[in-house]
Amino acid sequence: MKTKITLLFLLFIGLSFGFAQQDEECITKLSIFHEYVKAKNYDAAYEPWMAVRNKCPKFNNAIYVDGEKILNHKIKKATGAEKIAFINDLIKLWEQRGEHFTSKTPKGEYLAKACQLKYDNREALSLSKDELYACFDDAYHMDKDSFTNPKSLYTYFSLMVDLYDGGKKPAADLFNKYDDIFEKVEDEVKNYSEKLNKLIQKKDAGTTLTKKEGSYKRFYESYLKAYDQISGSIDQKLGDRANCENLIPLYQRDFEANKTNAIWLQRAAGKMSQKECTDDPLFFKLVNAYHELSPSANSAYYLGLLKDKEKKSSEAIKFYEQAISLETDNFKKSKLYYRIATKMKAKGSYGKARNYYRQVSKLNPSNGRPYIAIASMYAASANNCGNNPFDKRAVYWLAADEARKAARVDPTVKKAAEKNIANYLAKAPNKGEIFSSGRAGETIKIACWIGASVKVPAIQ
Repeated sequence: MKTKITLLFLLFIGLSFGFAQQDEECITKLSIFHEYVKAKNYDAAYEPWMAVRNKCPKFNNAIYVDGEKILNHKIKKATGAEKIAFINDLIKLWEQRGEHFTSKTPKGEYLAKACQLKYDNREALSLSKDELYACFDDAYHMDKDSFTNPKSLYTYFSLMVDLYDGGKKPAADLFNKYDDIFEKVEDEVKNYSEKLNKLIQKKDAGTTLTKKEGSYKRFYESYLKAYDQISGSIDQKLGDRANCENLIPLYQRDFEANKTNAIWLQRAAGKMSQKECTDDPLFFKLVNAYHELSPSANSAYYLGLLKDKEKKSSEAIKFYEQAISLETDNFKKSKLYYRIATKMKAKGSYGKARNYYRQVSKLNPSNGRPYIAIASMYAASANNCGNNPFDKRAVYWLAADEARKAARVDPTVKKAAEKNIANYLAKAPNKGEIFSSGRAGETIKIACWIGASVKVPAIQ
């Protein structure tokens, strides 16, 4: 019997040490509760799990992994005082995990989980927004690196906005916290994008991903989608609180005290650029102080914006190119290329914009937005880039091809890309028109700035 238990334990838990020195009751009950958890029979798992937790808390990390599932089930089912007891016990369980399995319990991650649990049950626990914000703030400063959960990052910022609205936090704290969270999300997007890029490049090279790599790909995509969603939610939550009427007086007031603080200058210039406050003389003042103090890709880009405002396009391009040359991080460089490309697109300089967008795709293959932008430029040019009505509408096939690339590589824009594909194909020649034209399978050369070829689909 003991041998059978040991084999089961090895099979399901994967322990690598001998069992002779372990408590036999803990071995037996751990195997029992783990099997119950696998079957999602959490109520049956509770008693043997508690026995092992109390008697052998250092025995195996499965106590804490499975215990979290068991207690979450209990919390979901319970009400009143019993629910509160289970909530507090789950928080205690995470504390015990940190004590007994420190290397497997990142502080920021698990403190944030505890704060989120409190927030989700704030009414039952009678917790104020001040208390909840303090919880998240402590977790963030305790271990920022592992405080990465998208939902918790949003909750953290949302509480700051609520405290600001309630007159408990000043505008400076609100905008600083926005920058903190925005930069944190950017770091995480970069992290997962770079990991996903390697898999996309491998797949594009014709190599089939392993089952494990396929799982990782879906994991990275899910996180990127989550970060994309909370980025929009964070901006929406901030709303008009960060408008020019609020930003300009604040930054004017604090400029003298921060004119030698490169981070403050960069954030202030960045926020004014983001909120289209670049016509104010303060923006010029911030950018020049920032560039003089700490010449960088960002400061060069902002100088380019100023030249654009002065209608000096050639000088603006020089600063934009300088910004690209100063940036050494490929992910950040891709973002610069994207910003510059979008400016070129807005001006109607489609050829230049496409060149910049192509650079984005090279540096960050998992970003589908450049393909969507190129597709929209093709579609906007359809009436001007063909020798006859059929050729002009054939441009929409090119646009659809670009949108397909976006849908293939980027989960955050897949739905929008698929909608665009359907729209473009509806505008392209249909099967009847292809048949009557007699051009099925023909390659059409599209002139003007597009300078590309598209093959007329075969009729099936």
